[in-house]
Amino acid sequence: MPALESLFFSRLGHGATVLDLCCGSGHVTKELVARGYRVTGVDLSTALIEQARVALPTAEFVVQDARELHLGLQYDAVLSTFDSLNHILTLDHLRQVFARVRAHLKSEGLFVFDMNSEAAYFADLRQWTATVSANDVGLVRGTYEASTKTARTELLWFQKQDHTGLWSKSESIVEQRCYPQGEILTALLESGFTNVEAISAEDAGVTSDLGFGRIFYSARP
Repeated sequence: MPALESLFFSRLGHGATVLDLCCGSGHVTKELVARGYRVTGVDLSTALIEQARVALPTAEFVVQDARELHLGLQYDAVLSTFDSLNHILTLDHLRQVFARVRAHLKSEGLFVFDMNSEAAYFADLRQWTATVSANDVGLVRGTYEASTKTARTELLWFQKQDHTGLWSKSESIVEQRCYPQGEILTALLESGFTNVEAISAEDAGVTSDLGFGRIFYSARP
């Protein structure tokens, strides 16, 4: 919140139109709506968009790929949070995302997003972290391959079934790509952005547990 306050909210007027890119189930979208912005949330996951629509019926939500974004509108601002764009796995595809964002911004629009740097991935000690409750157990651990700049997050979770008392198991692997800051800035400039800046999460006021190795980027057309 401190980072968004200084880099995003303070730069927008009440009632501004905002595109929440890679919005997921609407965690940040909820805050945008509460602040009076007119919000469109976009995510590739149909299941997450369905959750967002139930939680936030006054916002508009669309299932689309950020690389092929086509909404037919321009917005006052585009926001993408929680290292969502690290899930774009090639530099060419990242450029495509930036180009589509640029096409959806008004001439004085604002684009703010955050991405993990290599320091964030190296901080993961490859150990399992567990979250346990009466009916749910979740485990997560991350690995990072420096030669390919590829990060993998392994997730295991167990849920107790009400009707049988037995436990079900699910698992998933989520991949991310780490991009040097210079590549990100260059890709923004090549996509038509100017007034581009990179701010460490700590300098933006984020606490170390959330902010270590996280970089916020701000750009305008």
